[in-house]
Amino acid sequence: MDIREATANDWPAIRPFFRRIVAAGDTFTFPPGLGREEARGLWMPAAPDRMVVAVDGDGTVLGTAPMNRNQLGNGSHIANAGYMVDPADSGRGVGRALCEHTIEWARAAGFRAMRFNAVVETNESAVRLYRRLGFEVLGTVPEGFRHPAKGYVGLHVMYRAL
Repeated sequence: MDIREATANDWPAIRPFFRRIVAAGDTFTFPPGLGREEARGLWMPAAPDRMVVAVDGDGTVLGTAPMNRNQLGNGSHIANAGYMVDPADSGRGVGRALCEHTIEWARAAGFRAMRFNAVVETNESAVRLYRRLGFEVLGTVPEGFRHPAKGYVGLHVMYRAL
């Protein structure tokens, strides 16, 4: 597996699993049914923010991660990232590799910490991974997320110093 800068040409490979993950409605706060360009605009950031993809030896996109500052101005020293892995490639370490990559990027770029603003508490695999990589739950917004099967569940704010 290799992690490289994403290009506009990667979107056609990302969009199908982006659409499936968003439509499932159990891990991201994006509204289902986003149009092609609206989805692309939400997930693929413009410079100076970055986007990477994890690809296999054949160049197939396995997952993706946009990286950016969490806030502007006096809060711009804290990084943020998001992760989507094609469900067909789940369990292969793609999410971990992407998360480790973004931590290293944030450290090298001079950020002081990373913060995830909205980690669905029932997304146990993501919460477990982030904890293993040194993130802690700072707080939870009770009933901050409407899960399609579990009803209203909490949204974690997670943090890690760099």
